[in-house]
Amino acid sequence: MKFIRFLIFLLLLFGWGAPELLAQTSQKFSGFFAGISFERFVERIESESDFRFIYSKQDLSGFSVNIQANDSELKDLLETLFSDTDFKFSIAADHRVFITRGEKLTVNFSRDYFEAKAPSDVNAMGTKGTELGAFAKNMRFEIGKDKEDPSRKTAILSGKVSNIDNGEPMLGTVIFEKVDYNKTITDTDGNYKLELPKGRHTLFIQNPGGYQEQRQIELFGDGVLDMEVQESFLSLDEIVVSSGALNNINKLDMGVQAISIADVRKLPAVLGEVDILRGVLTMPGVNTVGEASVGFNVRGGAADQNLILYNQSTIFNPSHVFGFFSAFNPDMVSGVELYKGSVPVNYGGRLSSVLQVEPKFGRSDKIGGSGGIGIMTGRLSLEGPIGEKTTFIIGGRTTYSNWALDLLDDEAALEGSSASFYDLNANIRHEFNDKNQLEITSYISKDDFAFDLDTTYSYENLNLAATWRHFFNEQLEGKFTMGSDNYQFGIIGADNLLNAYQFQFDVSQLHLRADFEYRKGEDHIYKFGIHGIQYELNPGTNSPYGPESIVIPEDLEDEKAREISVYFGDEWTLSEQLSVSFGGRYMFYQLLGPLTVNQYVPNAPITDSNVIGEETFESGESVQTYHGPEFRVSARFTLDNQSSVKMGFNTMRQNIHLLSNTSAIAPTDSWKLSDRYIKPQNGGQASVGYYRNMALNTLEFSAEVYYRYMNNLLDYRSGASIILNENIEQDVLNTEGKAYGLELLLKKSTGKLTGSLAYTYSRSLLRTSDEPSIEKINNGEFYPSNFDQPHHATLVGNYEVSKRVNVTLNGNYSTGRPVTLPIAKFEYASSERVYFSDRNAYRIPDYFRLDLSVNLEGNHKVRKLAHSSWSVGVYNVLGRSNPYSVYYAPVDGQLRGYQLSIFARPIPFITYNFKF
Repeated sequence: MKFIRFLIFLLLLFGWGAPELLAQTSQKFSGFFAGISFERFVERIESESDFRFIYSKQDLSGFSVNIQANDSELKDLLETLFSDTDFKFSIAADHRVFITRGEKLTVNFSRDYFEAKAPSDVNAMGTKGTELGAFAKNMRFEIGKDKEDPSRKTAILSGKVSNIDNGEPMLGTVIFEKVDYNKTITDTDGNYKLELPKGRHTLFIQNPGGYQEQRQIELFGDGVLDMEVQESFLSLDEIVVSSGALNNINKLDMGVQAISIADVRKLPAVLGEVDILRGVLTMPGVNTVGEASVGFNVRGGAADQNLILYNQSTIFNPSHVFGFFSAFNPDMVSGVELYKGSVPVNYGGRLSSVLQVEPKFGRSDKIGGSGGIGIMTGRLSLEGPIGEKTTFIIGGRTTYSNWALDLLDDEAALEGSSASFYDLNANIRHEFNDKNQLEITSYISKDDFAFDLDTTYSYENLNLAATWRHFFNEQLEGKFTMGSDNYQFGIIGADNLLNAYQFQFDVSQLHLRADFEYRKGEDHIYKFGIHGIQYELNPGTNSPYGPESIVIPEDLEDEKAREISVYFGDEWTLSEQLSVSFGGRYMFYQLLGPLTVNQYVPNAPITDSNVIGEETFESGESVQTYHGPEFRVSARFTLDNQSSVKMGFNTMRQNIHLLSNTSAIAPTDSWKLSDRYIKPQNGGQASVGYYRNMALNTLEFSAEVYYRYMNNLLDYRSGASIILNENIEQDVLNTEGKAYGLELLLKKSTGKLTGSLAYTYSRSLLRTSDEPSIEKINNGEFYPSNFDQPHHATLVGNYEVSKRVNVTLNGNYSTGRPVTLPIAKFEYASSERVYFSDRNAYRIPDYFRLDLSVNLEGNHKVRKLAHSSWSVGVYNVLGRSNPYSVYYAPVDGQLRGYQLSIFARPIPFITYNFKF
């Protein structure tokens, strides 16, 4: 007896009774529904019958079902279930079940009562469309012409899904029906196309935030159904880019990670600033060399091997103040996707990954805005319509962090220190008509900082792009983009008036793109286009600073180049289970004059002693040409509705290099174009993955393995000089690399407890190539790269205490990065010298950090002046002194080692956010 009681207790505790639906005969049910949610109860009923429920998930979110069914009709079950509540139910003749609160809904209307305006083209809109509002989900829409082509058994339903609040297209919305499990996903413009059997269907529309709506349709033939849906009841100001659990299984691309702005806002933030890049670092296969460092490393690649795009604009430096803050204002971003496996054929130019940051465009219904005030930074944005067809959004951020520097103890060392930045975004969208749309995006940022009176650093980004989108017809879409990207940095050294100097570097590019997408039925999606980039690069200028300076001016020759790529790809759906994607790019690169190039002894090391002359090229003359193909192949095989296997192979080329002899990107690092002696980087990657959804699509699991090879990488001779080196080819070493690893991800995106657990095992190894070289690192054997960190794990957990309070815990562990250490000393030529180990033969201690934050939202009243929220928390709760680097300095005649930590103590933060 005790055992039976214990077993019943377990069933009640874990809600395992619901799966025990024993039989369903004539719409009758038997089983034990013990302590399960109403949503799960509905899913079970719908899976075993043709009943379809229409109700508010918000009203019944906390409703628990405890009921015994013994050959019972649904009517009796619901009467018992709602007997002591104010919920009412109505069951229509077509087995639709309406759950309402307060008053019972009248059902079984005449056929014409709910008919839409037109039988072939229907707008199932909300209050902004045909003012159907919440009634749209209960209406039946007739699509196509009755008795149209009776020989066709299926018809194509197409349309656009928009946000009911602001009219913005809903990217990544999943539209499906549960009987035959036909499904599709909206594109970046909210458009969808779905082939269904003719007849009556219940469409489920699941938006990226997880909120689900329904539409009842009667499909007679091809037609259009536009829909406006809620973004989410649980979110006031977040926009999500991931398309949910179904996308994890069905999406053809592998190695693609999406992160929502909503999730980023929940992460504990260093110094209280929401950081998109910090959200990217929670993904498997992505890490960074240290705390507050610029850039990130993907699958064993260097930070400069990531193409970071804001819309179509390249961001060369994605951070503020040495990496303490992200370059992206979260209020100006609508979505983020990282491609680290199967890179789409329309992207190229970098070796490791593509980070696509989608800009946000203004709402079309009214003027609104948002902002936030933290202890270090503040931000403000304003958006809204201009007339009927134009929307705008403008936003900015700045810092007022100098007060914090004044609180530091070491006043003498930090006297005169300052740190400031600002960034501004302005985006405009204008719809000329249904077939033509213009988008203009702009971004500007500026940083100035000095940690003593001697040296001041500054850098800035400036990006502008215009995109014209044209719909030739329902199958063919074109996007035409032109823009300008510029990055520059400067250093002013004024510790001595006689030696005061000013150093400047800048790189700019003009780009033109024409991208086309052609949909041929439901089986093929063709992508093709042409991209062009014109590079102009100033490698460095050093000039005297001030009238008393005697510094001799230096100015390296400018570099110019052009890059042209053409591409073609096809996403081919062979069957419901099997889809493949294949295509290629062909890249043509040409370095242009004016330029003077050294000539070296053939087949000999590139050294100063082997220079045999110079060759001069006139303006516009071709100095060096490189060209070659890139391939993209991937496939997805769906095992069942809950799992799939994917595999892919792609090759990449990169014509621009970052010159840096440090592990992390620094403001003194410069870019270099491929030339006669520094060849374009190239490489390939093969990967295989398994994806599975569990527990009624509430848990997502994925496992991916990959192998990469890389050629023509840059490493440096011992003691190499990077800045103002007019013969940089003499100090770099042509290097080849390989990387391989395993990535595991477990993610829960629904319920009160959500989060993810990611683990990565990866290796990144380099070796000096077999070309003639004056130096072979580690005797020509493979050695760990600066960012080789075999083990990396992240844990993100968010618990929703209530609709207004949630708590987030973030944990991060990684193996310490490699380092080269002095291991002995010796005397040579009457002086003491230091003997160093093999390159990267040792590691700094492992990294571990734990963060905690609490997010408090104001009340959810619709009519109020502004919606507000607070974020409070602690970064590095345990106060762990994680090493950023180790260094050595002579003390009393002895060489002693020291460990540098960025955040060696808990960092509390508080931020006030608002939206109006």
